[in-house]
Amino acid sequence: MPHIINYLTKIQFGESAIAELANELQLLKIKRPLFVTDKGLSATPLITHVIESAQLDDGACVFDDTPSNPTEVAVEQALTYLRESKCDGIIAVGGGSSIDLAKAVALLFNHPGPLRQYAAIEGGVTKIKADVLPLIAIPTTAGTGSEVGRASLITMKDNRKLGFLSPYLIPSVAICDPRLTLGLPPFLTAATGMDAIAHCVETFLSPKVNPPAEAIALDGLTRASKYLVEAVENGENLTARNEMMMAALEGAMAFQKGLGAVHSLSHALGGLHELKLHHGTLNAVLMPTVLRFNQPGCEEKYACLKDAMGLNPNDDLAEAFEKLNVKLGMPASLSEMGVMEEHLDQLAQWALEDHSTATNPRAPSKEDFYDMLKEAF
Repeated sequence: MPHIINYLTKIQFGESAIAELANELQLLKIKRPLFVTDKGLSATPLITHVIESAQLDDGACVFDDTPSNPTEVAVEQALTYLRESKCDGIIAVGGGSSIDLAKAVALLFNHPGPLRQYAAIEGGVTKIKADVLPLIAIPTTAGTGSEVGRASLITMKDNRKLGFLSPYLIPSVAICDPRLTLGLPPFLTAATGMDAIAHCVETFLSPKVNPPAEAIALDGLTRASKYLVEAVENGENLTARNEMMMAALEGAMAFQKGLGAVHSLSHALGGLHELKLHHGTLNAVLMPTVLRFNQPGCEEKYACLKDAMGLNPNDDLAEAFEKLNVKLGMPASLSEMGVMEEHLDQLAQWALEDHSTATNPRAPSKEDFYDMLKEAF
C-alpha cells in the first residue's frame, strides 16, 4: 500500500501508488482530464497503464507534444487542445518538462494571457491566484521534484527561460510510484538523479533561515548519494528506484527555501532552444564550478554536505562531484554539450537576472557568472 504524505500537497508514495489515480480523480471531481506527456512516453506501454488506472468512462484526451524544455508555444497549443476537448483537469505524466508545461496550462486556464506577466522576474508572483485548474502530477523520473514544487520553468518565444512561482502552482496531488521509473535509461537516471542532488545541495546552502527544509535536504542528499550509482548501473533495483524517487521528492520539498547559482546558470542555458540541453545534465556539469565559487564562508555547511555524502572531512567537495560525474558518464564540459563561447556573455546576464540568484550563498556579479561559465566551458 502506498503511504499518504501531506507536505505542501497530498502525495501518494510507494509501489503501485498509481492504483490510487481513479480515486484521486473522483476526489478532485475531475471527469475529463487532459493527459500531458511527451512523444517518447506516449509510444510506450507506461502511458497506457496510467490511462487505464484512471478508469475513465470516455476515451482519454492526450497532449504529447511536450518539448524537452517546455516552451510558451507548447503551452498555448496544449491550452487550445484542453479547451477544445472540454477537459476539466490535467494529469501530467513524465519528467519535469511535462509537469512544468501542465502547470502553465493550469495557470492560463483561468488567468488571462500573456504568460510572461506571471513570471517571477516580471513581478508576477502575486498575480497568480488560487483558481488554477486541478492538476495531478505523476513523475516517471526521479529528479526535478516538480510534482511537489511551486515552480514552472518555461522557455519563452524570445528564448528566455523564465520561472513562474506560486504555491498555487503546486499540483493538487502527486502520485509517486517508483515502478514507473524502472524503464528509465541509465543516462537519464544519472542526469535526473543529479538534478535531485543539486536541489538538495543548493537548498541547504541557501542563506534563508529554514531548518526543517535543510534537514529534509540533507536526508535527500544522503539517500541519493547512497543509491544513485546503483540505480544507474542496475535500473531494475526497486529499492534504489524507491530511494531516488524519495530523494527527488525531498529535494523539491526543501527548495521552497530557494536554490542558487547552479540553477541560475542552468536556467539560462536552457534558453538555448537549438541545443535542447538537459537540465539535470547541466546541473551536474556546473556543480563543481559553483561549489568552488561559493566555498568562502560556507565551510561549516560544506562539512555537513560531505558527511551526508559519506565523504571524509578532508575531501574536496567540488572534486568529489567531478569524480561522481565521471562515474555517471556526465559530459566533461559545456562545450562538449554544444555551447559556444559566443553564448557566454548573454548567458551570464540571464543568470544574473534569474530568480535563483537571490538565494545563492555568495552574491555573484555578471562577471562572476561569466567566469563560472568560462571555467565550465
